[in-house]
Amino acid sequence: MKKETKKTAKGKSGKKRFLRFILFILLLVIALYGAASVAIWNYSHRDERQNADVIIVLGAGLSSDGVSPVFRERLNHSITLYKEGYSDKILVTGGLGEGSYLSDAYVAGMYLIDQGIPAEDILLEEESEQTITNLANAKKIMDENGFSDAIIVSDPLHMMRAMLIAKDEGISAYSSPTPSTKYTGYQSRIDFMIRESTLYIGYFVYRLFR
Repeated sequence: MKKETKKTAKGKSGKKRFLRFILFILLLVIALYGAASVAIWNYSHRDERQNADVIIVLGAGLSSDGVSPVFRERLNHSITLYKEGYSDKILVTGGLGEGSYLSDAYVAGMYLIDQGIPAEDILLEEESEQTITNLANAKKIMDENGFSDAIIVSDPLHMMRAMLIAKDEGISAYSSPTPSTKYTGYQSRIDFMIRESTLYIGYFVYRLFR
């Protein structure tokens, strides 16, 4: 009986240690998400716009009638920067989406032309599908054109991750988030923040082993 009692006590002790470990992991995850969310939110208000060789607009997909509403906000902001004289070149990024025969960048370029931007001032990066390849391919185009620095345009909550990736790709970049966003609803902003926090933490871990 004594042996069984000791065995039972040992089992309970092991279970408690396991539960403490699980609790520790949960608290660690919550802390990581909390820290990332606060940092992303604070960074989202940073606008470093200044004269640069090119404005890089990060892709955001298409809709049935052209660029998506989110992409359109980014393009409109790049137009503002262009017209205010911060740069005389706009580089739009984005490859072929599922079921599309035109690249995101091509459709975005046509949108810019419709808004009065000369075709010769528009560059296209048409092979990427995500932020990392957006910026990796954009760096190659910058090098081909002799560009040394860029203004990065995206949604506010996307900027911190985008700027970290730009730095890792060797781009001398300045942040300029869109002043407006289509993520206006409370739930959509929460979802976007959770997604960005997850991707930022994931990328941060990835770059440690890169």
